[in-house]
Amino acid sequence: MTAVEPVPSLVEQFKGGLDAPICLTWEWTYACNLACEHCLSSSGRRDPRELSTAEMKAVIDELQRMQVFYVNVGGGEPTVRPDFWELLDYAVQHQVGVKFSTNGLRIDRERAEQLAATDYVDVQISLDGATREVNDAVRGPGSFDMAMRALQNLSDAGMRDFKISVVMTRQNVAQLDDFLAIAEEFGAQLRITRLRPSGRGADVWDELHPTDAQQHEIYAWLVEHGDRVLTGDSFFHLNALGSTPLPGLNLCGAGRVVCLIDPVGDVYACPFAIHDVFKAGNVRGEGGFARVWRESELFTELRQPQSAGACQSCSAFDACQGGCMAAKFFTGLPLDGPDPECVKGHGETALSVVDRGGLPKPSQDHSRSSRRKVSLGLPAVPAKPCDSSPLAAGA
Repeated sequence: MTAVEPVPSLVEQFKGGLDAPICLTWEWTYACNLACEHCLSSSGRRDPRELSTAEMKAVIDELQRMQVFYVNVGGGEPTVRPDFWELLDYAVQHQVGVKFSTNGLRIDRERAEQLAATDYVDVQISLDGATREVNDAVRGPGSFDMAMRALQNLSDAGMRDFKISVVMTRQNVAQLDDFLAIAEEFGAQLRITRLRPSGRGADVWDELHPTDAQQHEIYAWLVEHGDRVLTGDSFFHLNALGSTPLPGLNLCGAGRVVCLIDPVGDVYACPFAIHDVFKAGNVRGEGGFARVWRESELFTELRQPQSAGACQSCSAFDACQGGCMAAKFFTGLPLDGPDPECVKGHGETALSVVDRGGLPKPSQDHSRSSRRKVSLGLPAVPAKPCDSSPLAAGA
């Protein structure tokens, strides 16, 4: 009798890459009305090289041919693009679903009703504090009220299971139950994500990322409530804490099942790794996005078996897979080393010998030059023409 070859696990199959990404993040603009301290894309000003409406539609056509069934649209604040609603409709008409993240700026009653009546569209409202004080310290004055109005409008329009998206910080871990209560009040679903030291987040990571004790608290809370909360692959590094695996993909999917298209068409391996080291190409090049995804040298390399490095001998490696590539890179740790938030303490040890003055910086920074520390209660005020409000005409 011929032996039957074992079928590789889903994670093992994903490591070799897929014909098309299953989690494609596409930032439609760097323009933003806020100046969040932890913005992973360092957004604020619109980039004049931004893809045109025609170029955006051409990418959507390509995604349809590749059978990419949905995209995570972000920014910046994507709704400040004058053609946002046109592009949303175009994507849906071409069988590409859209899940877009917004601070709630444009979600008035009329738009909420439009979204509630549209198939293949999901909305994520960003909220990083269950109270005005905690949220606005990071996202800016007035952002809590803006988000709550958007939530109310979506709820009143009859939309259900839209998302409240929360980046976990040292200041809001204690509010997990409150976030869940807010989501249930509006008929929404809670989604929590990990703070990465990416973009402007690198500048405040030491101040904002959860403590070791809070990491344990997040894990215990997710074990209890995970069936009601979305996490994606945000917390797989916490799996080393116990025998109960957290929901979500236990794998760094960068360049394998995940990638990012930025507003100027550059394709990066990961939404949290906007750096030339992780740039695979540009959709404006010959062969478009499909060629970058399927043939780029970077993605081909990432799909090869990767060394576990120092983590290989750790008993928890199979549970945490070594953690987050972007978190390691922007804190100065080797990609085959421990995650900076390694729950076994290996990351803390590795960080103790890192030269913090030589850390890599993101390749793109569209922060308004006059941006001040929101956490001090000071709003970002444009000071020069190039720093003008993204809400102005032509932004």
